[in-house]
Amino acid sequence: MAAASLNRARDKYSVLLPTYNERENLPLIVWLLVRSFHESGSNFEIIVIDDGSPDGTWEVAEQLEKIYGSDKILLRPRAKKLGLGTAYIHGMQHATGNFIIIMDADLSHHPKFIPEFIRKQKEGNFDIVSGTRYKGNGGVHGWDLKRKIISRGANFVTQVLLRPGASDLTGSFRLYRKEVLQKLMEKCVSKGYVFQMEMIVRARQLGYTIGEVPISFVDRVYGESKLGGNEIVSFLKGLLTLFATT
Repeated sequence: MAAASLNRARDKYSVLLPTYNERENLPLIVWLLVRSFHESGSNFEIIVIDDGSPDGTWEVAEQLEKIYGSDKILLRPRAKKLGLGTAYIHGMQHATGNFIIIMDADLSHHPKFIPEFIRKQKEGNFDIVSGTRYKGNGGVHGWDLKRKIISRGANFVTQVLLRPGASDLTGSFRLYRKEVLQKLMEKCVSKGYVFQMEMIVRARQLGYTIGEVPISFVDRVYGESKLGGNEIVSFLKGLLTLFATT
C-alpha cells in the first residue's frame, strides 16, 4: 500500500494542447487548467504545440510562459499546420509526465473534469480514461440537431460493427498512460474524424483497459466562475468556432 501511495505522489500529468489560431482562448484554457491542477494537488505541465498560427497565438503563449513559469508552460511550436496526430507525437517527445492528457484548446473541454479523470484512473488502474458525452450526466451544448445525429450515428454504427467497449468514440478529451499513447500512435493510421475512434478501437484490440467519465461538451464556464468580461467574450468566441481545428 505504501509503494502504491508513493507512486501516486510521483504521478505527473502532461497536457498536450495543439493550437492554431487560439489567441483569445489560450489564456482562459491555461488559467482553468492551472486552477484545476492546483485544486486537486496534482503535478502537471502544459505543452503548447502551436502550428504557426497567423493570429498571434505564439506571442500569447510566450506571455503565459512568463506568468506561470517555463516548468509549467512548455512551448514546443512547429512551422506550419501538420495535423493532430503528429502534434501529439511531437508533444509526447517533450512530455516528462507519466500520464498524458489530450484535449481541445478552444474551450469545448472544461478542465474541471480532469480531477475526475485522475480519480477514475486511480480507482480502476485504467490505461485510458475517456470523457464521454453519451453516459450518465454527460451531454453536448451548442450543437444543432444535425450535428448531434451525425455524432451519435457514427458512435452507434461503430458500436454495432466493432464493439469497442466505450460509449464515446469520437471525443478528444482523454487521459492516457504515456507508454500506452505512444504504442497507440505507432499503430494508428487514420486522420481527421476517424482518428480518435481508431485510438479506442486499437486500445481494445491491444487489451488496454478503458474507464469513462461523463463530461459536458462546451460547458457554461461563465455561469459557474466569476470571470471578467474579456474572459466571457473569449469563451463565447470559442463556442462560435467549435471544431474549427478538428
